[in-house]
Amino acid sequence: MATCRIIVFCCIFSMLICSAASYEPTWESLDSRPIPSWYDDSKLGIFIHWGVFSVPSYSSEWFWWNWQGEPTPAILDFMATNYKPDFTYADFAEDFTAEFFDASEWIDMFQSSGAKYIVFVSKHHEGFTNWPSKYSFNWNSAAVGPNRDIVGELMNATRQKSNLRFGLYHSMFEWFHPLYIADKNAGYKTQDFVTQKTLPELYEIVNTYKPDVVWSDGDWDAPDVYWNSKEFLAWLYTDSPVKDSVVVNDRWGHNISCHHGGFYTCGDRYNPGVLQKHKWENAMTIDKYSWGFRRNARLADYLTIEELLQTFIITVSCGGNMLMNVGPPKHGHIDPIYEERLRQLGSWLKQNGDGIYSTRPWTYQNDTLTANVWYTLKKSQTAKDIYAFVFNWPSGKTLSLGGPLTTVATTISLLGYPGYLSFNTRQPSGVDIIIPDIPISKMPNTWLWTFKITAVAN
Repeated sequence: MATCRIIVFCCIFSMLICSAASYEPTWESLDSRPIPSWYDDSKLGIFIHWGVFSVPSYSSEWFWWNWQGEPTPAILDFMATNYKPDFTYADFAEDFTAEFFDASEWIDMFQSSGAKYIVFVSKHHEGFTNWPSKYSFNWNSAAVGPNRDIVGELMNATRQKSNLRFGLYHSMFEWFHPLYIADKNAGYKTQDFVTQKTLPELYEIVNTYKPDVVWSDGDWDAPDVYWNSKEFLAWLYTDSPVKDSVVVNDRWGHNISCHHGGFYTCGDRYNPGVLQKHKWENAMTIDKYSWGFRRNARLADYLTIEELLQTFIITVSCGGNMLMNVGPPKHGHIDPIYEERLRQLGSWLKQNGDGIYSTRPWTYQNDTLTANVWYTLKKSQTAKDIYAFVFNWPSGKTLSLGGPLTTVATTISLLGYPGYLSFNTRQPSGVDIIIPDIPISKMPNTWLWTFKITAVAN
């Protein structure tokens, strides 16, 4: 009996050893890693841009660069009119007060949106770290400004008060860091900035906060070999504390984006409108023009709930996730316009989320007969369900779809409305759905509607 137990134990141990993936610092090896299923099932994440740039809150989060890197007349006039001549960008940090920042309130709001993960900006291109980094002396949120570990507070609230996954954005470069400028002037043949700043910070946030998303940026000037990206990712996938759950994007060096990495972003607000071969993410903003908070934004600068939902549906239909950005002000209380959009989206997902979460792209992404109808697919052991998202409520008595092939087992329903709908099969494929006469007060919502077509043959 003891011998049998030993044999069984050895077999199990061998299986565990074989199943423990080990990745080499080559793109061929790194690209072979499957994306953890939680990410593909989630569909919606919340991006949060908050930092010293939230103090001037004018133009965009690139304020410092647009003031002293490649100056623009509007920024120069703004500074000359409102600040003393000897004012420096570092002086803004004292006013990054965060007095209304309550991580629990943020998480409640983000969870109410229907999102499944968040990605918080731990450090933007200005170099200010929102955690007490050992590698950013006196230029971090614990040393100046809030005098708090912002990343730590948000991580704790996320994991203690929600089922959201916690992720962190990190900028590889810093506009005005002397070590980076020296490396750049040397043609990136030296790596002092990488070895003394970028990589130590990345290891620090992974080991300290254990994020399920590592969202890299600021990589575009230098090749991946300068950043030692492959070596970091090999460690992240093989030996880090989040090796089994972590997902990463594609911004790890010049010409790497849209070619290597975990999910592809390919550029800000990327939404190709056609099915992609690789998992991708549409990182976009509620404010059409900025990732950071803008005091001078107009109401028309914010996407409406209809625009947000349509962007979201097209993204999911084509196999992507949407990472929707909010930009809090310097005091940390998220503005009502953002809260309204988040809660509106969550209200819609409560009724229509069955057609979003854990779905996959269908054979057709949008309909061949009816404009502004997009599809997703969900399979079970017994049926194949197609979800048709309708951007405009049908003006007639039928909704004609050209894609679905119905069977005798097919049923059609409108999510949020009781019962099944009548329909007529089109030939050779398609369906005419009989639209019920629904009073406005009985409508599931007035933004965008989802028809569920159960048991289709294609």
